[in-house]
Amino acid sequence: MTTALEDRMGLLLLLLLVAACFSSTLPCCSAALDAQRQDWWLPSSPWSELLAIGVGRSSSAVLPLSGNVYPDGLYFVSLSIGNPPKPYFLDVDTGSDLTWLQCDAPCISCSKGPHPLYKPTKDKLVPCGNPICNSLPAAAADAAHGEGWRSGCKSPKDQCDYEVEYADHGSSRGVLIRDAFSIRFVNGSLLRPHLAFGCGYDQHLHGKSSLTDGVLGLGGGRSSVMSQLREQGLTQNVMGHCLSRKGGGFLFFGGDLVPHSGVTWTSMSRRATGHYSPGPADLFFGGRLVGKSFQVIFDSGSSYTYFSSRPYEALLRMLKADLAGSPLEEASDDGTLPLCWRGAKPFRSLAEVRKFFKPVALGFTRAAQLEIPPEGYLILTKRGNVCLGVLNGTQVGLRDFNLIGDISMLDMVMVYDNDRQRIGWARADCNRLPKSDDPSLIEKLMGPLMFVGSS
Repeated sequence: MTTALEDRMGLLLLLLLVAACFSSTLPCCSAALDAQRQDWWLPSSPWSELLAIGVGRSSSAVLPLSGNVYPDGLYFVSLSIGNPPKPYFLDVDTGSDLTWLQCDAPCISCSKGPHPLYKPTKDKLVPCGNPICNSLPAAAADAAHGEGWRSGCKSPKDQCDYEVEYADHGSSRGVLIRDAFSIRFVNGSLLRPHLAFGCGYDQHLHGKSSLTDGVLGLGGGRSSVMSQLREQGLTQNVMGHCLSRKGGGFLFFGGDLVPHSGVTWTSMSRRATGHYSPGPADLFFGGRLVGKSFQVIFDSGSSYTYFSSRPYEALLRMLKADLAGSPLEEASDDGTLPLCWRGAKPFRSLAEVRKFFKPVALGFTRAAQLEIPPEGYLILTKRGNVCLGVLNGTQVGLRDFNLIGDISMLDMVMVYDNDRQRIGWARADCNRLPKSDDPSLIEKLMGPLMFVGSS
């Protein structure tokens, strides 16, 4: 243990070192700072809060996205993790908290991803007594211990095991670890905070794993990347994304990229614990009421929008009745999605069929309404047909969950403000970044060719 005097002397020396390095380009400064980096980002370290105040506090980070709704079925981000940093592709998921990578621990069930499996070391293990471990829903806290330890933990020093299951019944099981994430902030600083995430050695997923190495959990729980960045003083507890219809887009942490005007805000529901929900919604099709007062969740981990049986079937009846006099006919042989239509010849764009479909809208409390144009619930298939991107969630085991998926959030800035407990959205060109305090700096950070996606 160090004495109080030693702590103050160490703090003074570190301050002098940081000040000198900010005014110098000497290689020895980089080496000296690297030597201290491991300690700076441990939650128990005094250096993390000190550096956050000097460099990263109230800043934001913006990251380019790749992917699309169809045919890839997901949007993902590239993050460099570890020391030395190695790139990994992570599926962006606002419907879950825990970030995890496929992991050679060794692996029991892993699929071939775009990068080699992450290799953990014992010094990266997060113990059972860590608050992030106790926040995970994978295993209930063992009341017999009386310490809030998770079941299966005999000691707070044991490794923290986790298991997450998703709404589509996919799952990941592994152990919680901590390692460096390389993140460039819009104030110009490149930092490597140590964040906790899952080392997944047993995955059972459905169709997306070959494109990514894991999942980036963006929920509001304590284990999410955003919550950890906020806890270390690096950003506000605000996160958002903008998914481009053309493919790609961007993700941001912090409040600097929230549009200054034009945002529709609604309160987060306190009933939907662990999810981004505006509470009960009324569903309209072409201005006519379809379903009343059912809970919805914004979930970027879902490609399509899912309604439970009652509102889904009511929407389907209205939609089919509305198309009865149109030149479109059902294409039951397409197979891309449960309900598709064809025309006299293959369609080349959704603009060609837009006139046959009416907008859908979700009305929330306080007159906040999310309008979903036909392009927000239809896809154009490789055969040139159009298919309904709203599915029956009850049929696929989602029970009463109503998920607003990627298809219905295209070309919108979606903002999840956990500080003010509100959700916002605004129409936007997701191939261009919104205005910020220093847009020229952000453009330099992102680069003109950073957006990658299918057209």
